[in-house]
Amino acid sequence: MGTLSPDARVAAEPSRWAVLALLGTAQLMVVLDSTIVNIALPSAQNALHFSTADREWIVTAYALAFGSLLLLGGKLGDLFGRKWTFIAGLSGFAIVSAIGGLAQNFDMLVSARALQGLFGALLAPSALGLLTVTFAGSPDRPKAFGIFGAIAGGGASIGLVLGGALTQILSWRWCLYVNLAIAVPTGIFALRLLVNHSDPERSGIDVPGLLTASAGLFALVYGFSNAETQSWTATATIVALVASPVLLITFAVIESRVKNPLLPLHIVRNRARGGAYLSVLLASAGVFGVFFFLTYYMQLTLHFSPLTAGLAFLPMTGLLVATSVTAQTRVLPRTGAKPLVMAGMTLGVIAMLIFTRLSPGGAYATHVLPGLLVIGMGMGCIFAPAIGTATLGVEVRETGVASAMVNTSQQVGGAVGLALLSTLSASAATDYARAHPRLPGLTGAAAVHGYTTGFSVAAIIFATGLVLALSILPSKAGAHECTLRTALGRGIAYAHHLDAARPSPP
Repeated sequence: MGTLSPDARVAAEPSRWAVLALLGTAQLMVVLDSTIVNIALPSAQNALHFSTADREWIVTAYALAFGSLLLLGGKLGDLFGRKWTFIAGLSGFAIVSAIGGLAQNFDMLVSARALQGLFGALLAPSALGLLTVTFAGSPDRPKAFGIFGAIAGGGASIGLVLGGALTQILSWRWCLYVNLAIAVPTGIFALRLLVNHSDPERSGIDVPGLLTASAGLFALVYGFSNAETQSWTATATIVALVASPVLLITFAVIESRVKNPLLPLHIVRNRARGGAYLSVLLASAGVFGVFFFLTYYMQLTLHFSPLTAGLAFLPMTGLLVATSVTAQTRVLPRTGAKPLVMAGMTLGVIAMLIFTRLSPGGAYATHVLPGLLVIGMGMGCIFAPAIGTATLGVEVRETGVASAMVNTSQQVGGAVGLALLSTLSASAATDYARAHPRLPGLTGAAAVHGYTTGFSVAAIIFATGLVLALSILPSKAGAHECTLRTALGRGIAYAHHLDAARPSPP
């Protein structure tokens, strides 16, 4: 057994960026699918004749399956190899997307969306785990995670642009078919480029932990979603919201006692990582409402076409990408994550307060664009630093689970936030209509009042994120640097281990 020569190392180095491009493409597909259907919902609803109450389940079914199964997906990647779970998730995601595009009724569409979530739960943690291992020990790690974080944060708004274009030019069904065009070439390149990494000890799956975690997360998302379609006092809502904390507490107890836990608790007990997970969760909870409410405001109130509404989000996306890369590569190494996340949460509060000024007679340039620019900067300050911090310093064999926690935070936060904000928005709109029965243009005015109520609550969510970032995240850059040195050391040791396993070149 030998090691790679210096020349071979240099020759292999550019493949890291090819792997980043590959993983970024897959991550983009998963993230944009959480919003690409949003902008097509009015057209899909009209074509398949499902009710407004059912409409949110097209989004929620995806998030329910995705969020509740991510820990399992991450663990399977650690056990059997992230290359193969990545390819399996990618292939399955493409197939069920095609089925969704062929949907002839609501049940078929919502089932396909749930299956998309299932395969996404296999794909997403594998992608982030592969990225973590690929750039372990590399000085390019901050840049790579800055780019990946920009994709994770900006993919949702890209989904709105793409969804608008496909819906207007072709059909809402192409918002699902497009995944085939992304997944097939990505899968082909993945077979060639990716190296399989797995846990050689194959410690097995913690079945009690898996069942309690999945059921607890499912109950959490379902409870909030059911509150919108039924009510807060509905039996199913109450049962789900009571069962969720019981199940998740049971999960934590199980993980503290079993030999091979699904989620080693030291991963989330670390202040930097735990604070990063909470930051991603709360930022997602707040920002998903932005996409949902603004999509309807621009199409139904400002009378934008689906394509125009999608393009209207581009300024936010551009600023988010630029801020993410700058924050991750230039600011984070000097300050740590805390100041960046706090700044992002503060900008989130400001953006939500700007959106509370929306009115039936508003205009894009004065009422929508300023808030989009502010939230773009805010999300750039949160997502890339938080995602990079959330996987920093973990053992290589645990990167799948640590990565799954990032995606779980994003998906569960987004689903719960959307359900909560939608419920409160609908209630506010109903109350407004009852209080102003003779108001001209009552339907539009009530809808906008509901949107602004949702944005007010989103401001509170971002404010909560600010307080938690202040309280939990390490206050000194030195904490980040220490974790970085630990990660680099582990990455270099792991690279030496892999080199030793390769045959010497002839």
